[in-house]
Amino acid sequence: MRKAQAKKLPLAPDPRYSDILVTRFVNNLMWGGKKSTAFDIFYNAIDRVSKVSGEDGYEIWRRALSNVTPSVEVRSRRIGGATFQIPSEVRPDRKISLSIKWLIRYSRERNGKTMADKLANEILAASKGEGAAFKKKEDTHRMADANKAFAHFKV
Repeated sequence: MRKAQAKKLPLAPDPRYSDILVTRFVNNLMWGGKKSTAFDIFYNAIDRVSKVSGEDGYEIWRRALSNVTPSVEVRSRRIGGATFQIPSEVRPDRKISLSIKWLIRYSRERNGKTMADKLANEILAASKGEGAAFKKKEDTHRMADANKAFAHFKV
């Protein structure tokens, strides 16, 4: 590494909930630098979630994120000409990043009229322990569990 690692710029909290995590989510949701559109999509999705469930949409979103957050993952490592899938703990920052990306990715793949609809449905499913994003977490954990025998190869 030749130069110093770039400093992480602090994120501004979002206007409605004053939460940095919401801003981080919206930054991942954003396409083409259209942040205000991304905020509209997110807030509409949260409003739909609270209307459907009758609970606080923000709390359900937090629950959905925590349900989708992985604790272990597998990493490929070449040892003696063979590639092994080695299970390893996920760094705290990466945990959040993966859960946000999975929620958004599987929301986009869902059926629905608007992105806010799709996101709301995925958030509701994830908060109940269902949906594609939750399945992705379960598959990741299952793969790490299946490769437990190679854990002694850890870096």
